[in-house]
This record gives sequence, C-alpha cells and structure tokens, in this order.
Amino acid sequence: METTVRSKLFLLALSWYLLPGPGYVQAAADQVEELLREQTKARQEDTLKDLKQKEQIENLKRDQQATERQQQLDQIKQQKPEPAQTQMPQTAQPQLRLDQLKNDEQLKRLETDQQINRIQRETDPLRRQQQINDLQRQQQIRSLQDQIQRNQLQQDFDRFRHQPNLR
Repeated sequence: METTVRSKLFLLALSWYLLPGPGYVQAAADQVEELLREQTKARQEDTLKDLKQKEQIENLKRDQQATERQQQLDQIKQQKPEPAQTQMPQTAQPQLRLDQLKNDEQLKRLETDQQINRIQRETDPLRRQQQINDLQRQQQIRSLQDQIQRNQLQQDFDRFRHQPNLR
C-alpha cells in the first residue's frame, strides 16, 4: 500500500513540476496532503490491527495458564488425605500434617495466581487497585496463619523427638 502512495506522490510532484500555473500547484498540494492523510490512516489501522492481535495472543496465553493452574489445583485437591488415612500412629501424624501444609500452601499460591490473573484483566484502574489491596491483605493473613501452623508442627515434632518410647 505504501508503494502505491509513494508512486502517487511521485506522479503528483511530477505533474506539479511540469504543469504551469498557481491553480495547479494548489491542487497538487491538496492532493499530496490528502495522500499523506491516507498514508497516516493506513499506518494507524495497521498498528491497531497489530495491537489487537497481540492482545488476543496475551488473552490466549492467560487462558492457557489459568487452565494449567486449574489442573494443578485439581491434582492437589485429589492428593489430600482421606479421613481414614488420618487414623495412623501418632508418630506419623506430624509428617502427614506437614505434607498437608505443603499441599495447602501450593494450593493457596495457585489460587493467588488465578486472582492476579483476574485482577490483570480488570479495566477500571480504581477497582484494580482495590482488588490488589484486598489480595495483599489476604496474603498477609495467610502468611501469618501459615507461620502459626508451622510453629505448631515444629512443636509437635520437638515433642515427639523428646519422648523416650519413640527412640
């Protein structure tokens, strides 16, 4: 398209040079200006088309990541121990609780990733910021809860290590 615009510009410049008279000069200048506007419009349309394609690709990537995360969530949920498994000897329970805590933390991370993905799609900047603030508060609460659970597990491990009948 740009080559046709250039050839038109060349022809207009040539006709402007060869044709005498001020009316021809003005007409040629108007035509050149119109061609430049068309060229600018064509560039803007191409840029817009490219941006739309990039946005579609990004959306597809996000959707794919969300699907993968959902599959990981489903796998982790399936790994949770059944109630019958919790009736194990007392010495094995802290290890089970530790494994469960790790699974829960991974599950929370994946859920957080999904929330971030949803927040990124929010178009309203104020709402997006509010959601980010809410997510940060939730993460702080989760972090404190996880720390409490880890401390409780550590106490259980220490208690089991110091029991004489388990050595």
